[in-house]
Formats: sequence, structure tokens, C-alpha cells
Amino acid sequence: MLPLSWLYGLVIWIRNALYDSGIFLSTGFKIPIISVGNITVGGTGKTPHVEYLAELLLEDELNVATLSRGYKRKTRDFRVASSSSTAQEIGDEPLQMKRRFPELTVAVDRKRVNGVQNLMKLTPPLEVILLDDAYLHRSLKPGFSILLIHYNRPITKDTLLPAGRLREPAGNRYRANIILVTRSPERIKPIELREYVNRIEPSIGQHLYFTTMKYGKLFPVYPGTPAKEAAQWKETVDEILIVSGIANPRHLRSYARSICTSISELSFADHHRYRPKDIRLISERFQKLREQGKQVLVLTTEQDAMRFAAYSPDQALKENMHAIRIHVHFLNDDKEDFDRQILSYVNSNKRSSILYQGENS
Repeated sequence: MLPLSWLYGLVIWIRNALYDSGIFLSTGFKIPIISVGNITVGGTGKTPHVEYLAELLLEDELNVATLSRGYKRKTRDFRVASSSSTAQEIGDEPLQMKRRFPELTVAVDRKRVNGVQNLMKLTPPLEVILLDDAYLHRSLKPGFSILLIHYNRPITKDTLLPAGRLREPAGNRYRANIILVTRSPERIKPIELREYVNRIEPSIGQHLYFTTMKYGKLFPVYPGTPAKEAAQWKETVDEILIVSGIANPRHLRSYARSICTSISELSFADHHRYRPKDIRLISERFQKLREQGKQVLVLTTEQDAMRFAAYSPDQALKENMHAIRIHVHFLNDDKEDFDRQILSYVNSNKRSSILYQGENS
């Protein structure tokens, strides 16, 4: 595969050189735009980190929007999410963000520049736009870039597709203002931390932080059904049936074991679009466990819950189907420093700032 990786790398190098030289245009906007993304194939936790930023900026009473492609949605045009939007219309991750933050403007568009142009026409005017999964989209020039790297997949030890997992050379990490090493262990020895930082070799002025994921509360997949906390399930549950369509359900399994040691699983492809036959399969597996006299918790992710919302299974499955939220947690007390950088950038560049100079650049 290495010769193919070299050919792929040549194509990427030419593309980036054309953008860097100005032959290919990169459109910028005079509004704070923060890009969050990665340069590898596979999950690095982009959506939880975008949600972290959205919550931070909303708490600062800013008018915030997110913009993404809307992966695996059935529509293709620019859309702004509403309370009645579905995963088929805007994608599961945008729907998840809209439901978690109803006051957030959530938009999708295959073409990021067109999406920003449409967002800037909205009233009241937006003060900041978060780009989800846009690090590789050179046609739009963000004001601030955040690159995510999975702790267990350091990009300096990887190679380009198809031999490796990199979609761009590791050297392109230097375009980022901040590098976040995600899904890190909760405890890292100081010497291991230094070794990891030395491998990444952040440039002068580039900040590097480590984050991990922590689980929040369980919530019913179907509104109107009784909510039960993890502690309540621990007292009554005999088995957990994990149902997920994500890239790596390993962390979900670990969480499930903290509630019950008896676990079975139905796994689907990442971003799987559930169909009636899938719902029947889940229901049949659930009923079979119940016939054995077991109290069963059907556990899924918040992302999967958005896709299940289009279906209405039997009442017993509804009542026992819960999803788990995940939250970003900064290691080494770096949260304050990270938050300060983000708020400083946004407040210095929003339209009401004396530094603001116009619409587009």
C-alpha cells in the first residue's frame, strides 16, 4: 500500500500548495469562525468538543451557530435545524446538538463557504460560528483552528492513506492554533506526558492540551418514558443489551460494566441508518432476554438515540431503552487556559468589537 500512499500524498501536497500560494482561493469572513477537526480516519470526539465550545460560548451570552456537512442525511441543501427536524433531514450529530442546546443555531451544508454566507444573513446577527469537521476544508479560512488527535493513534507514528490512517501529512498539524489530544487516560505520568508532547513538537505559539471523555447522565431514548439513573439500574438490572452504530463502542462497554457485568451486544456500522428490520432485531433480542426472566437495560449512545427517534417500538422496549451522554474533561487543570483563549479570540473579533472591520476578507 505504500506506493499508493506516496501517490495520495503527492496529490494532497499539490492541493495544499495551490491553496498556500493563492492559486486556489480560501474565503475568510470577518466573523469569529472556529474550526474543529482532525487529519485521521476514525473518531477523535469532534462532536463532544464542538458541544463543549458551544456550551462555553452560550454561557458567555453569545449568539452561536454550528455548521457541519450533516453526515448521512438524506437532504443535500443548506438547512437550519428546528425543534421538528429529524436525523434524516440534518444528520444525527447536528440533531443531537440542537436537542442538547435548543438556543443554538445548528446548520448543515455540503459547501462550507455557502453555509457561512447563509448563516451571516440570519437575524439577529450571529457572533461566532463553529465548524464541525472542517480542518481539511481549505476553501474556507477559519479565524481559529483546533486539531484533534486521538491519544492512542499519535499522528507522528502514522502514515497516509491507504497504508495508514492519515488524510493529510502529520506536518500539517502546524496550521492549528490549538492541538487537543483526545480520549486520553484520566491519569498520565508526568514523564509520559513530556514524551508525548515531545513527539508532537508543537510550534512556537501553538498550544497543546489533553482531554478525556466522562459519562454524564442516562436519559430515556423516547420522551415521556420514565428516566432511571445508573444507580437505580444497578439495583435491578440483570443484563445490559448494548445497541450502537459508532466507530468504536469500547468505551460504551466499559461504562456498561460499571452497571452490570452481564452484557450482550448488537453492533452496527458507524452512523448506521436504522431501518424497521433493525428495530425488529433489537426488539426480538430484548424480548428473548426478558423471557429468561431478566430485567434488561437497552443501552445506546446519544448519537444513536437521534436515529431511533424516527421509530416507535413496543412500550416495554421504550421504557427500558436509555442513552448515555458524554462530556469533555480537560486534564492537568488546563480548562481555564483553554477557555480563556477561546473567549479572547471570539470577543476580540465579533462584530461589536472595535477590532471588527467588515463582512468578508
